[in-house]
Amino acid sequence: MRNKHLIGRRAPQDRLRKLLESKKSEFLAVYGRRRVGKTFLIKEFFEYQFDFFISGLANATTEQQLFNFDSEMNRQSPLFFDKPSANWLEAFQRMRSYLEDKKKDGKLVIFIDELPWMQTHGSDFLIALEHFWNAWATHRQDVLLIVCGSAASWMLTEVINSTGGLHNRVTAQMKIEPFTLSEAEELLQSNNCQLDRYQITQLYMCMGGIPYYLSAVEPGKSAAQTIQSLFFEKNGLLRNEFHNLYRALFKRHEVYENVVEAISSKTYGMSRSEIIKVSGIQSGGTLSKVLEDLEESGFITSYPSLDRKQKNTLYRLSDYFTAFYFRFLQRPQSTDWLQLIDQPSHRAWQGFTFEQVCLDHVPQIKKALGISGIQAEHAAWRGTMEGKGAQIDLLIDRRDHVITVCECKYHLDTFTITKEYADQLRAKISTFKEISKTRKAVHFTFVSTYGLHRNTYSNLLVQSEVTMDDLFVGI
Repeated sequence: MRNKHLIGRRAPQDRLRKLLESKKSEFLAVYGRRRVGKTFLIKEFFEYQFDFFISGLANATTEQQLFNFDSEMNRQSPLFFDKPSANWLEAFQRMRSYLEDKKKDGKLVIFIDELPWMQTHGSDFLIALEHFWNAWATHRQDVLLIVCGSAASWMLTEVINSTGGLHNRVTAQMKIEPFTLSEAEELLQSNNCQLDRYQITQLYMCMGGIPYYLSAVEPGKSAAQTIQSLFFEKNGLLRNEFHNLYRALFKRHEVYENVVEAISSKTYGMSRSEIIKVSGIQSGGTLSKVLEDLEESGFITSYPSLDRKQKNTLYRLSDYFTAFYFRFLQRPQSTDWLQLIDQPSHRAWQGFTFEQVCLDHVPQIKKALGISGIQAEHAAWRGTMEGKGAQIDLLIDRRDHVITVCECKYHLDTFTITKEYADQLRAKISTFKEISKTRKAVHFTFVSTYGLHRNTYSNLLVQSEVTMDDLFVGI
């Protein structure tokens, strides 16, 4: 059972099907970055047919949330209630009465969307949810309860890893990830947007694999025209998205914005001590929670160092839209994207953003290299020692005693390695070996848009190649 209207999402669909076929009641928690398509996935999979569906209201009071719940109960059930629910315990009892009277083959599917918004200050919502599951649903075999939220850290703390009444009650969890390049291409083609892969990669570097953003691409427009209309026009869909995004997710959104702005100032990421220095936030529980929330929500990624020391962990901004905002929208140099394309800052942005694309498509790179079956960890790497430093775009540390060092280049044509560039690459690999003290073999891979122009330097230096087309392979 797969929905023909859904792009990609094959593994989540298979998971949902298995939960439907389960011989016991199931409690599924779904989370992921805002705009990533969580609600769309669930609604499309179930073809908008639920035994009960409710979505929390943003910035609403407990009274308003309860009114919304009662209104949906009156609309979706044959039961009539002549007075509003006094609290959430009563509201869930009403839902239980409705479901008990419902005659149906198969699972009773309850979908509660935007769950974090429903837990207002001082309310008994979580207590009622816990009681509904523990006292009723778990004693049946025909309930599939799905809860969903964009506040990923809240979902993990309060539901999935709860230490209260929901402790160990969630039977399945599902993090919905952004689309890969392959899925982004499939979505664009389904919307009749005929763009070559170079232009699709350009769009991906601005908005990532976020279906909501990609769905706004209009047929017949080039990547440059799309970026201009969505980001730079006065009424562009994504012109004011940054503040809307963070305010919808985090109560103290200014702190989170401050941290991502600090991290965005360093292309290859920052250590915790550097974040403290740049952001002005003191080390402690607050910073730890902010970093954890940002990572769980998909805005940053932490990369442990080879020595596994926590102080050397790098935090890198991995959300493409956020990075684009700080580079071009926060303090715009111009409102004309075509004019910005000619600037050195644009070429620099393309270079390091393509590196992030490669970091997000390591399974595709491993497949192209024929090492998919080898267990490995990956990271962007930097190191300094005695005045010498090196930065590596992508490092794949393999269990077969090999480290694959990847150099990533976004170029309009085949790329030529000159003598000067070859010397720089040799020095980089030599410095890496010296600093890391690795005893593993080091293989050098070149990842580029259209491949390498073969010459003496590339033949001597490069052991394997990966091209942009390889990054579009479905996994």
